Amino acid sequence: MDHATKKIVEFPSESSEDVLTTILRDGARQLLTQAIQDEVAGYVGAREDLLDEEGRRQVVRNGYLPARTIQTPMGDVPVKQPRVRDRRPGAEREKFESSILPPYLRRTRSLEELLPWLYLKGISTGDFSDALQALLGPEAGGLSASTITRLKAGWEDEQRDWAKRSLKSKRYVYVWADGVYFNVRLEAPGNQRQCILVLMGATPEGRKELIAVSDGYRESEQSWKEILLDLRSRGLAIDPKLAIGDGALGFWAAVRKVWRSTREQRCWVHKTANVLNRMPKALHAKAKGMLHDIWMAETKTAAERALALFAEVFDAKYPGAVECIRKDRDALLAFYDFPAEHWRHLRTSNPIESTFATVRLRTNKTKGSGSRAACLAMVFKLTQAAQKRWRALNGSKLVADVIEGVTFVDGLRKMAA
Repeated sequence: MDHATKKIVEFPSESSEDVLTTILRDGARQLLTQAIQDEVAGYVGAREDLLDEEGRRQVVRNGYLPARTIQTPMGDVPVKQPRVRDRRPGAEREKFESSILPPYLRRTRSLEELLPWLYLKGISTGDFSDALQALLGPEAGGLSASTITRLKAGWEDEQRDWAKRSLKSKRYVYVWADGVYFNVRLEAPGNQRQCILVLMGATPEGRKELIAVSDGYRESEQSWKEILLDLRSRGLAIDPKLAIGDGALGFWAAVRKVWRSTREQRCWVHKTANVLNRMPKALHAKAKGMLHDIWMAETKTAAERALALFAEVFDAKYPGAVECIRKDRDALLAFYDFPAEHWRHLRTSNPIESTFATVRLRTNKTKGSGSRAACLAMVFKLTQAAQKRWRALNGSKLVADVIEGVTFVDGLRKMAA
């Protein structure tokens, strides 16, 4: 076998860097370099008519800024940005700022989202460097424990600023509320159970957004009332059309005092669990199927018949289970008065439950007490990343009809007589 052939068939050793990763990183550097070059060329080209008295161009390329490294999920990518010189007098001079590569950018947005996700998954501050090297390669070890500590402090500042943002231009047609419990002790006084109170909303465009994240007590009307009044003080002036949540929340008492025109929809996932808790396990499958028949019925009349059947079958032996569903009958069936396309979003508070499953994984691994600020910041950062992937409302165009007060019967627009 000649030397050339031998080179072809040799395999890289286990310690060698992954060839594909190297190719991708090199490609990313080339694409980034080209994009920056094109951006600068476009900026300078758009000002080629700016000339001095001797006909020389006033805005020109002038070498390069000092090289720097951007941390990305593929590892560190070195970049050099062309320098732009503007020779005009000070009052006329413009400063070129790259939209691709802001001057203080040190890591990509996707990596910024990875850091709180790792923390919430249980990676301790001191282990971040090793974890990132395992994920992104040996060049990612520059994130020391002190760097992560500074990032966490920045997240806390970001969360506090977000919690004070103006809501004057905002309106939410639907809101979802829940109290998310954590195993970590959040400096709670006494033996009271501390949790994070979460409020999400649907905009007139049908998009879901995080509205509020606050530490409080799930059963406390006062905690929820403080949140709703704070939202009002920051400009959220119009009551939502419908609120969705667990019936045990102190949220409902607060809603009746602050959002007086908002209708109530109980979460069917929570209600099903509450009903089954009052019945023997041997009957859970049958009872769960009958409950499913209620909230999946095509019309409110059919749902009421299914509810009546459930009561007839179980009332004699399990009156507590029947009363649990009967007492909230109107709030459980409120969704029938809204567009059928929206029902899958309105029957449960799953938008919150699914998002915060990851947060619980992090706090299950956290030992001892944690600060309220740190926990709120982690919840905020995780939700901020998850929000980009939240599913918009089906039939988003129908939100305008809900806002205008159009009447819906069994999910369909009521036709004028």
